[in-house]
Amino acid sequence: MEFIDYYKLLELERSASKADIKKAYRKLARKYHPDLNPNDKEAQARFQQINEAHEVLSDPEKRKKYDEYGKDWQHADQFEQAKKQQAASGGFGRGFGGGGRQSYSGNFDDDTFSDFFEQMFGGRARAEGAHRGAHFKGQDFNAELQLRLSEVHESKKHTLTVNGKNIRLTIPAGVENGQTIKIKGHGGPGFQGGPKGDLYITFNILNDTNFRREKENLYSTEEIELTTAVLGGEIQVNTFDGKVKLKVKPGTQNSSKVKLKGKGFPKYKKEGQVGDLIITYDIKIPENLTGKQKELFQELKNTGI
Repeated sequence: MEFIDYYKLLELERSASKADIKKAYRKLARKYHPDLNPNDKEAQARFQQINEAHEVLSDPEKRKKYDEYGKDWQHADQFEQAKKQQAASGGFGRGFGGGGRQSYSGNFDDDTFSDFFEQMFGGRARAEGAHRGAHFKGQDFNAELQLRLSEVHESKKHTLTVNGKNIRLTIPAGVENGQTIKIKGHGGPGFQGGPKGDLYITFNILNDTNFRREKENLYSTEEIELTTAVLGGEIQVNTFDGKVKLKVKPGTQNSSKVKLKGKGFPKYKKEGQVGDLIITYDIKIPENLTGKQKELFQELKNTGI
C-alpha cells in the first residue's frame, strides 16, 4: 500500500501548529466534500484521506507516533509493548543500538512484522517471543465519518476508507455528533497469532435541516399569522415523516410551545423508540397596514382588547 504523507496531503510543513492543521483541514474538506463533488470518486477518496490525515495530526499522541515512526506509526504501540515485555524478562541483546530505526512500508503480516521486530530488538526476539507464547493485538484504528443529519434518521449502509481499505458498514439510526462506536476486528493485523485491532469511528454530524437536535428530541420554530394566533386555525409543519397538519388554539401566545409526540429522532439502538418534535410559535406582526386595516385595529382597541 502506498504511503500517504499526511503533511503533504494537507499542504502543511511538519512544524505546523494545531491551528494551522485545523485551518488546512477545513479548507480542503470543504473543497473535496462529497456534497460539492457528486459522482466524483477521486474527490470522495481524497476527502476520506483528508479526514484520516486530520484524525492523526490533530491528536498530539498520534502525531508524535507518526512523526517518530513514519509509515510504521500504526504499529508504535506494538513495538512499545514488545519492548516492555522483553525488558521485563531480561531485555534484548542489543536494543536500538547503533543501527537506527528500520522503516517498512505497507501493512505488516506476521513475517514482515517479525523481521522488523528482529532488526529493532535483536536476533533472539522471534524465538523468545514465540517460546513464551507472546501474542500482540493489532493496532486500533481511528477514523472520522462525516454525515448529514438527514442521513442518520434511518439506518443506512455507508462505505468508509480506512488505511487504504474500503469498509462497508451499517450505521444505526440515531447516532449523535461526536459519538464514537467500535467495529471489532477492523484494525491492524495482530502479531504472532494475536487478534486484529479494532476500528473506532467518530461521527461528525452536519445539520442540513431546519431542526435543532438535542438527543432524540427535535426543535423548530413555526411562524403563524396574527389572526391565526388570535382566532385559531391550522398550519402545516415539516417533520422527517413529511408534512403534517397542526391545529393552532385560539389565543395562542408568542413563543408558546407545542409538542408532537413521536415526531422527533430515533433513539440510538432502541428499536421503535422515537423522541418528540417541540415547536415554538413565532407570531408574525403585520406591517404596512392599509388605512382600512388600521381603522379596524383601532376599533378593536376601543373595545378593550
